Amino acid sequence: MELKQNQMILINLDPTIGSEMKKTRPCVIISPNEMNKFLKTIIIAPMTSNLKAYPTRIQINYDKRQGSVVLDQIRTVYILRVVKLLDALNEKDTTKVKKVLKETYVD
Repeated sequence: MELKQNQMILINLDPTIGSEMKKTRPCVIISPNEMNKFLKTIIIAPMTSNLKAYPTRIQINYDKRQGSVVLDQIRTVYILRVVKLLDALNEKDTTKVKKVLKETYVD
């Protein structure tokens, strides 16, 4: 299974603690392809259908529904948590995600 940056995947996030996002849900891979190719872990941002206007949440349309990529809940997970490969983010949403990642964690 080849995992690529900006690809959406269905992933089992359980078990969790406290206010971490739970259950099996779509997530976006944010780790670079070079890491995804060689490591047994990937860095992901979970997605939710609970739309909140937070600066770290990117609203997208996926599978004919609205949702958000939750960049304030980034985590590293073992690749065996991946249940299914889904579509990739489109170019517009990829650009928005990268912009908010940079604003939040770099600048």
